[in-house]
Amino acid sequence: MTVDTGAHKMNGVGPVSNDRQENPGGLWDSVKKAAVVIGSGLLFLAAFGNSLTWHLQRFWGASGDFWQDLWTKLYLKYEGHEASLFFLGTMLAPFLAFWITNGLLLLVDITGKPSFITRYRIQMDKNNPVDPEKFRHALKQVVFNQVFISAPMVVGIYFIMTWRGNPGGPELPTFHRALIEMAVCALVEEILFYYSHRLFHHPALYKHYHKQHHEWTAPIGMVSIYAHPLEHMLSNMLPAIVGPVIVGSHLSTTSLWYSLALISTSISHCGYHLPLLPSPEFHDFHHLKFNQCFGVLGVLDRLHGTDSKFRQTKQYERHMLLTSLTPLNETIPDAPKKFQ
Repeated sequence: MTVDTGAHKMNGVGPVSNDRQENPGGLWDSVKKAAVVIGSGLLFLAAFGNSLTWHLQRFWGASGDFWQDLWTKLYLKYEGHEASLFFLGTMLAPFLAFWITNGLLLLVDITGKPSFITRYRIQMDKNNPVDPEKFRHALKQVVFNQVFISAPMVVGIYFIMTWRGNPGGPELPTFHRALIEMAVCALVEEILFYYSHRLFHHPALYKHYHKQHHEWTAPIGMVSIYAHPLEHMLSNMLPAIVGPVIVGSHLSTTSLWYSLALISTSISHCGYHLPLLPSPEFHDFHHLKFNQCFGVLGVLDRLHGTDSKFRQTKQYERHMLLTSLTPLNETIPDAPKKFQ
């Protein structure tokens, strides 16, 4: 099977020898570079956060009473039942965000229609429509992971966050505070996901754990959390939940972050490069080639050189926000195949 090929191209947690030649400083040198870049980014946010968010904060301030009033009503309704409120925010809200997003995508995946959406499919010859048996198998694993892995981990997070303070306090965070927290969560996720994901590509781990996720060389949104339970715990959940714990996020920010993280990973796996949505070309290429594009934001991939082959492809040229109704595989078509 071609799935094994990606794993056997890895040496340890690093890429193949060709990649090492492109990065002579080695893994430790790349880690130091990552620390400098990410540290500089945090300093930039700290120094210029007010000016960057001034206009948005004015809008937030104008509508702030509206959101605070809604939260106050909810807070008073669940007064004395803070645990229930926390679980609604961190389990039910993200669960609905995930399944509403993927419910819409699955209508297209299962039927192969309508054509005005399927024309945006990245791998045109795949999942048209999706194989029913393969879909049912993945669905069972996704539900298992949500019920028996995600939910217990969120319960554990509740006790950690309440030990630090009150995660569901009566006052909502300011817009500036919420934005900074979201930025920190995104950076934490990038670091933890990149290295845990790359670790699961080690041959000793890949064949037992990560190979399951790579059964989908052309992914669909739902398979973003189709994974072995151990991988789901360490590489899907852990990178997303650590950020709010580090910064001591309010429940509202935590709920928003979890929901956005699930929507984002669903888009990255959806297989469609749709107008005005973030480009999924980066992670779609990872499923196609296995040993490229391990991260979320792509920062660490650039530092470690694990996007070097991706940057030489048509997929990289298409890795942009689509602002027109013309699919990018039409405006930037694949090069003609050479016949020998």
